[in-house]
Amino acid sequence: MRLLLIEDHRELAENIREFLALETYAVTVRHTGTAGLQEAMTEPFDLVILDINLPEMDGFTLCERLRESGNKTPILMLTARDASEDIVHGLNIGADDYLTKPFKLDELLARARSLVRRSKQESQPLLHVGDITVDTNALRVTRDDSVIDLTPKQYSLLEFLLRNRGKAQTRTAIIDHVWGRGDDLMFSQTVEVHVAHLRRKLGKDVIHTVMGTGYLIP
Repeated sequence: MRLLLIEDHRELAENIREFLALETYAVTVRHTGTAGLQEAMTEPFDLVILDINLPEMDGFTLCERLRESGNKTPILMLTARDASEDIVHGLNIGADDYLTKPFKLDELLARARSLVRRSKQESQPLLHVGDITVDTNALRVTRDDSVIDLTPKQYSLLEFLLRNRGKAQTRTAIIDHVWGRGDDLMFSQTVEVHVAHLRRKLGKDVIHTVMGTGYLIP
């Protein structure tokens, strides 16, 4: 699952990114409102984590512009303000939940999971390829009711390819969606290794290589 974190406090942003990366999340970080809005408008995300006090454009304005554009990505607002009118205003303009600073990272994770789960329940919770079923709510992969044990990154790669079934995904797109921008993976064999592991667990005919392009599930 892919998250966009818009937070101008760089140390806090990096702490959040590293913590969520230990789970099943690839996190893209932006430090200004304008950069965050551009990213949210041009790339698909499962959740936006949005600070209110941002340079160039505050979080309230960013949230309003996203919703006015028709973007329905769940938004979790982060704020140092505890005034009820600020919380009410954020929810009224389209935020789905809020978290007041300082907060525990475990609470942030729980809120993020809840919002992503709710959003996916409204879309397509079960994905299938052959006799393999991916339950995107439970983050579980099964074949004939037997669980296939995948690492978080293997699961994320499989779900990404399934949600784009029939469309070849480049190595760059896979890295962006599974690991998140900022990870220095462009010259490693990480994608190839994960595809090889998935083929051993799922069957070598599930994921196809498209020469000169990348990978797809037909």
